[in-house]
Amino acid sequence: MRGAARAVVVVALVALEAAVFAQPRGEAPAVLFEGARLIFGDATPSIDAGAFLVQNGQIRAVGARGAITAPPAARRVDLSGRTVMPAMVNVHVHIGYEAYTTWGAPHHTPDNVLDHLQREAFYGVAATTSVGSSPTGQMLEFQRDQRAGKYAMAARLLFMPGIAPPNGGPDHILREATNELHVVNEVTTAAEARTAVLRMATQGIGHVKMWVDDRNGTYPKLAPETVRAIVSEAHARKMLVHAHAIQLADQKAVLQAGADVLVHMVQRQPLDDDFLALVTKTRPYWATVIGLGDPTALCTPDPFFEQAMPASVTARMRATIERQPLVPSCGPLPATAVERERQMAINFPKMLAAGAQVVLATDTGIHPGHTFGSGEHVELARWVQLGMTPAEAIVAATSRPAALMSLTDLGTLAVGKRASFVVLEANPLDDIKNTRRIADVYLDGDRVDRAALRARFTREPRDPR
Repeated sequence: MRGAARAVVVVALVALEAAVFAQPRGEAPAVLFEGARLIFGDATPSIDAGAFLVQNGQIRAVGARGAITAPPAARRVDLSGRTVMPAMVNVHVHIGYEAYTTWGAPHHTPDNVLDHLQREAFYGVAATTSVGSSPTGQMLEFQRDQRAGKYAMAARLLFMPGIAPPNGGPDHILREATNELHVVNEVTTAAEARTAVLRMATQGIGHVKMWVDDRNGTYPKLAPETVRAIVSEAHARKMLVHAHAIQLADQKAVLQAGADVLVHMVQRQPLDDDFLALVTKTRPYWATVIGLGDPTALCTPDPFFEQAMPASVTARMRATIERQPLVPSCGPLPATAVERERQMAINFPKMLAAGAQVVLATDTGIHPGHTFGSGEHVELARWVQLGMTPAEAIVAATSRPAALMSLTDLGTLAVGKRASFVVLEANPLDDIKNTRRIADVYLDGDRVDRAALRARFTREPRDPR
C-alpha cells in the first residue's frame, strides 16, 4: 500500500489547488525569455543559451535560443549571461508564529502568514509547507482565499496537521503556542489515531506529520502500535506520512511502520547496516533540516539575510542569540557540536548512497536568524558541503519536493508547468551559493516586486516586538 499511496496521492484539495492555479487568466501577451542558461530542475541537462515562452502564467515552449518561434506580438526579455532555475518548493516550515525575536500564538494571523510567504517568494520559493503546527481551519481558509486571489503575490501555502501524544509534539518554542491554539491532534491509542487521520482525509488533506521523539526523555512518545495505526490509516486514505524522528532506533521504527518521509538526520549516532538496508529497501523522502539552528547569519555580517530585515531586529537577534538554548554560540564550537558535525559528515553521504530521496526542508519559523526564504539557501549550501553536487541539490529543492507534494504544475522548466522561476546573476552549478545572487523571481509568469518587498521588510517597526 505504501508504494501505491506514494504514486497516486492526488487528494481532492491538492487536485483543486493545482487546477485553480493553472486556470487561464484570459489571453495575455506572450513573453519570450531568451539567452539565459537554463537549469531544468530534473535530470535534463542544462542549456547554456536557452529560451522559453510564457503566456497566461504557463510555460508554452522551451528549448535552445533561436529554436522557439514566438508570436509576432510577444515581448522579449534578454537574459544573456544569467541563469534560470525553477522556483523552489519547501516541504517543512512552521509558519505564522515568528516575529523574529519572539514566537507566540498572537502572531499567528493571516497577515503574518502572508508576510512569511512573501519572504519565501522574495528568496525564490514558489510553495511552502507548514508542518504540524498550524491551525487546520485557519490554513484551509487561507488556502481558499489565496486561490481566489485575495492576497498579494506570495509563495503558495501548503500545510499538514500533526499527531502527537498529550504534552508531546513540537519543541518548547512552539509547544506553548500550539497548545494555546489547540493545533496538535493529541492521541493516546491507535483508535484515536485512526479517527484523527480519517478526519483529515475527509477535509481533503493529503499529508500528516507524526512526532516520534521523547526529546531526551522529557516528552512522551507515540507508542509503536499508534505509529503503525497512523501509517496504515493514512495509506488507506491515500495520504503520506511525515515522521519527525531524531534517534536511530526511532528512524528504524517509523520506516518499518511504512512512513514516507523521514524528518531530521540521525546526528549523534553512527548508522548501522540494518538501518541503511532499510533505507535502500524503502527509499524514503528525507527532509534533512541540517541548517536548523545555524547561527552563521547572526555571527557574521550577511547581506543576503540582512536585506530583508530591519536593522534593529537584526541587532536584537544578535543580542539574544546566546540565550537561545538550541542555538550554538558564535564562538568556537563546543566538543559536542564538533562531534555532531563529524557524525553528520559521515551519515549524510551514507544516506545518499543508500537511496534516501532528499527534499528541501528548513524548519524555519522557530529560531532567530534561520528565517523564511534565506533558510532555504543555507540548506542547499550545507548539502553540497556534505557531499551533494550542486545539480543534485537543485533537483532536491525543486522537482523532487514538488513531486512529493503532488504539485504537478511546479518544480521544473517544462511545457505546461507554471512559469515560476528564479533569474540568477551567476551559475549555481559552479557554486551552489550562487543561488543567493538573485536578479529576479517570477511566480506564475508575474515578476515579484522584490524592491518593494525589501523596502517593506526593512522598514523599522514603530512598536518593536
